[in-house]
Amino acid sequence: MQPTISIPKHWDYPRFTFDQRTQQGIILGLEYYPADTQLAYEYGHGWRYIVMPHKYSDEVRHYSDKELQTLSLAQIQAQIQVEIKQHQQQIKTLQQQLIAITGGSSDG
Repeated sequence: MQPTISIPKHWDYPRFTFDQRTQQGIILGLEYYPADTQLAYEYGHGWRYIVMPHKYSDEVRHYSDKELQTLSLAQIQAQIQVEIKQHQQQIKTLQQQLIAITGGSSDG
């Protein structure tokens, strides 16, 4: 069974989703500020997004719908390709370490 999130009918649907890549970073969370609340008065009514600027960041930032900008398909593909290359390099390094500790034996 797939996990689901229910959004009340009187709320607008969020423009962005969890784990979506944007120009500001990766979306980690969403918050909704209903109209006629202190948070809406202070920050504006609607969805706010918790964004990690990059995967090695130790901070998060908060943005409204209007402040976030989407990435083009080419930008998303380029980011993913960089991550794939980084993971492939990490795999090669781990394989070399495994060979070093097993003396070249493949049955560990």
